[in-house]
Amino acid sequence: MALDKSSIEANINAITDPHNGKTLGESKAISDISIDGNSVVIKVALGYPAKSYHDELNKQISEATSAIDGVSAVQVDVSSNINAHAVQEGTKPIEGVKNIIAVASGKGGVGKSTVSANLALALSAEGATVGILDADIYGPSQPRMFGLSGQPTSDGKSLQPMSSYHIQTMSIGYLIEEDTPMIWRGPMVTQALEQLLRDTRWNDLDYLIIDLPPGTGDIQLTLAQKVPVTGSVIVTTPQDIALIDARKAVKMFEKVEIPILGVIENMSTHVCSNCGHEEPIFGSGGGEQMAKDYDVEYLGNIPLDIQIRENADAGKPTVVADPDGSVSTAYKAIARKTAARLADRKKDFSAAFPNIVIQQN
Repeated sequence: MALDKSSIEANINAITDPHNGKTLGESKAISDISIDGNSVVIKVALGYPAKSYHDELNKQISEATSAIDGVSAVQVDVSSNINAHAVQEGTKPIEGVKNIIAVASGKGGVGKSTVSANLALALSAEGATVGILDADIYGPSQPRMFGLSGQPTSDGKSLQPMSSYHIQTMSIGYLIEEDTPMIWRGPMVTQALEQLLRDTRWNDLDYLIIDLPPGTGDIQLTLAQKVPVTGSVIVTTPQDIALIDARKAVKMFEKVEIPILGVIENMSTHVCSNCGHEEPIFGSGGGEQMAKDYDVEYLGNIPLDIQIRENADAGKPTVVADPDGSVSTAYKAIARKTAARLADRKKDFSAAFPNIVIQQN
């Protein structure tokens, strides 16, 4: 008796993806099912990078398929197909960049830059090509976090991004001395941001992370008006004083119609380096409650761990310094969920259409 393809489809399409809350059927993730006698080959194409999830998904699909009478062998091939997604109307695409994710906080001191660096590295570890733009003109920190120094090469018209740990990076910090203050007014800062973004030769990025400065001022407004942002992520700590400003960041992105992919709660608990005891010194549940209040996704939490600070200061962020540790595992889970939420956005098909050029003879 021949195997029934519809039964196989029904079983595996019912599997729920924990990163977007949808079934594989709803996500249209099953790209092909082929049957050869009693053997089944299933191809899955996720819309986001998820190397750490492949084995688990493979196991779930294999078990669901093997439960069907007559199936003797199952082969599952899981891959990722990362597309460009829609951005604000009236913005021009950045050459070499599919998707831009803005990381904001509304307030300084919540570890946003450290989260940005580790989020970029986590997306890369999951299989994506990633870059990071340090948009904090007054206080650039990404060069130190990625262990980079010196100036990027230039052909006089554009800059070659500086690379570290497979991440393409650009920062005003490469163009000035580390202790040189940037005494610039708002228009100069926003012009510098635009030049860093558009004059950098980004090389086929799936995601460009923009590490925003705290606040809701000139740079954030320029970003909303001129930069094609696919989605934003809000970083906060659990304490009320940080949540007040984080809520302002949420409202800012809502007003400028940039979708919010979710909220990350940083420094959620303190981990004692001696005994491992955890204590919520900044309170608990604030980020999760804020996400509920604004009906956005709670992407996860990161502890206040001395190793995170030490690794960042040493130029080797935790995701590369301790790739299999609990903190890196948490960052990778947040990265997968962030990318999965972005993958649910409307796709951008503009690159598929040719430009019409009228020439006069």
